[in-house]
Amino acid sequence: MLLTQTQTQKLNQIGQLLIDQERAKIAVEPQSRSSGFWFGGGNMAMDPNGALWLIGRYRNHGDSRTGLHMGERGLELAIFCSSDQGATFEKVLSFEKSRLDTGDRHVLSIEGAAIRFTQSGVEVFVSTEKSGIGYPNEIKNFLKPGTGVWTIEVLRAATVQQLSDAYPETILETSDPRFLHIKDPFLAEHQGQEHLLFCSHPFCWTSSNTGRIPITNHALDTSGLSFDFFPRGFTWDVAMTRGTCVLPLPRVGEFADQEVSLFFYDGGECVRNLEEHESAIKRPRGYSCEELGGLAYCLDGDLNHPTRISSLAPSFVSPWGTGCSRYVDVLDAGDFYYATWQQSQKDFSQPLVLNQVPKQSIIDLL
Repeated sequence: MLLTQTQTQKLNQIGQLLIDQERAKIAVEPQSRSSGFWFGGGNMAMDPNGALWLIGRYRNHGDSRTGLHMGERGLELAIFCSSDQGATFEKVLSFEKSRLDTGDRHVLSIEGAAIRFTQSGVEVFVSTEKSGIGYPNEIKNFLKPGTGVWTIEVLRAATVQQLSDAYPETILETSDPRFLHIKDPFLAEHQGQEHLLFCSHPFCWTSSNTGRIPITNHALDTSGLSFDFFPRGFTWDVAMTRGTCVLPLPRVGEFADQEVSLFFYDGGECVRNLEEHESAIKRPRGYSCEELGGLAYCLDGDLNHPTRISSLAPSFVSPWGTGCSRYVDVLDAGDFYYATWQQSQKDFSQPLVLNQVPKQSIIDLL
């Protein structure tokens, strides 16, 4: 069953209220204000004491097409804390690439991550590109020199500070060439069951897919693994569809009798920036590392059937730089929603920006 046009319009209004490009404030600056530098690709969580925690990775300029020796790329995973409701953030902990090595697999670049608090303490899911893995035999020659394969690890500890001594345990990888590179983890529920969601790329890096796997007793249930439950679109997001956040909405108004969740995702029309016709309408197309933001919805906790709201055009585009607006995360913190995302600037850098929205504003819209 699909929502009515009026209901869909309300969801789009909520998305625009949360991802307000003009009202957002910079939460974390990249290490340089120039193209190829950003901070983000993570999420925000609230601890039992009400403090806000933010995780992400610093990325510096580099070009994976010619090997990571061309730049530092994902060089640091960092965790910040805010005790003043998101007004300021202080770095508490960071991990350099070598700290996330696993055995003889050495980290070449750090990508997306997610943090959450549990009854046992805290968990960090992080994706890294590693040497020492290689491609399957039938395609082993396709692995470019100086590059590696992406997998997802977890670090667990009683406190955030104790994560500094935690060992990264690989929890998700595959040798299937269609989904070989697994990265950008985040968490959501599917039909009452907690799931780890992630992005995957084929060995040829021509697209992005969104997958999920159930979590039971802190372990992944491979029997429920799906690499591509949310297929790529047909227009502006034909090259990639990378889910980043699922946000259940309050059950009020027209949605009082139905569970509705917003599904935020990144998309792009091409993998590399393409030359446009000189007389064509100029518009952000979205491409690798400069994706645009999309919006979909799910009903009754069913992630198997996201319905696109952004069917013909992206919903979230920065008014600056390349238009890039990606890695949206929204935290429901009780009285407020905290939305964060990477936003392209006039100098083409991508700081992490934050927009705080009173929950009552969302309820009023519904």
